[in-house]
Amino acid sequence: MISPLIINLFFKLEAGSRQVVLYISPNCEDLFGKEVMDSLLREFEEQNPDIRVRLAGNASPEPDILIFEEGDFSALAAAGALAELNSFTNYDSGGIQLAIPLVSYMDLLFYNIGILSDAGFSHPPKTRNEFLAYSRAVSRGEFEAAGTAISLSSLDRQALSRDIFSWIWAGGGSFWTEDNDPLFNTRTIINDITFFGTLNREELLAPDIFETTGSQRVEQFAQGKIAMMIASARAIPYLRNKMGDGVFGITTIPDSGAGGKYNIGLSAIYAGMNSAGACSDETWKFLEFLAAKSFLLCEELKAIPGVDSDIIPGDYIQDDPYYSKAWDIFESARIAEGFTGKPGAMEYKAAVLEELKIFFETDRNAQQTVNAIQQRWDEVSGKLRETGE
Repeated sequence: MISPLIINLFFKLEAGSRQVVLYISPNCEDLFGKEVMDSLLREFEEQNPDIRVRLAGNASPEPDILIFEEGDFSALAAAGALAELNSFTNYDSGGIQLAIPLVSYMDLLFYNIGILSDAGFSHPPKTRNEFLAYSRAVSRGEFEAAGTAISLSSLDRQALSRDIFSWIWAGGGSFWTEDNDPLFNTRTIINDITFFGTLNREELLAPDIFETTGSQRVEQFAQGKIAMMIASARAIPYLRNKMGDGVFGITTIPDSGAGGKYNIGLSAIYAGMNSAGACSDETWKFLEFLAAKSFLLCEELKAIPGVDSDIIPGDYIQDDPYYSKAWDIFESARIAEGFTGKPGAMEYKAAVLEELKIFFETDRNAQQTVNAIQQRWDEVSGKLRETGE
């Protein structure tokens, strides 16, 4: 009975002092680790004795500082939950900055070395034709594993970027035109969708495409149930712990042979201001502090590339065969432009996911699917122009 009274009294005492109390979303402990966050908060408060940072909870106000992953960016932006940072950053490129990336990861092709070796292959696939041949050999052979997998669960907000867009980008494809409207109806992307149709039609994919998340696929891969799959470099430490070194490999996503520049998709963990919270100089001071600690966070999480503006890899990258290989891939690639933070992002991605579901579950062909997606994208773009977004 007295617990709420104690909690309320605690808040009043802090509020009544000269210290500014900021609240941070509690998932920061899940993303960065409790020990890391405790250490960072202590250091910040030692440097700024007039500011206290607390984890938001059920009895506390809304968090002033939001820590979130790539897949949540568009939803937060669409809901108006992110305050603009331009007035704090003096960002004058004409765009709106809503968050600061702290840690970034790239998508890669992961492959089970033992399964591919037993199937007769001494190296990972470099082209899509090789990828199809490897997938057929595994799926039709004496293996208790699927050749490959994609996971498009609606619960996985990074699914499209990782399992669909990454293939398009790897072949040099891009969605954005000079007038900043997204374009899906191109010959290159039609070929990309045809490729997915072949994987599906020949039953080379692990089952439950639209019911499985990327993290579930990573676990299946760790159990030897999938020979090859696209996953974030974020999965490397987990898979090394589960499978051991030398059991799996990483490489570039096989290209389409169209000759385009190899592009990679990045996913990040961000920090931003809650538009409903304290958008103050004190809040910005803490965001600046976190941004300055990006190198520490990257090293703790073994992130590749880590901070995508880096030109020199950290020691944890240079001294490790997995991370150094991933860095070599990053250095030779361009960063693809996705939908993160863009107006209409949720609608654009929903159109792709819904039309792909029809494509996978009916006899509709790639051209019809691309046409349907482009029509819906044009409708979204038209509405955005009407509203001036």
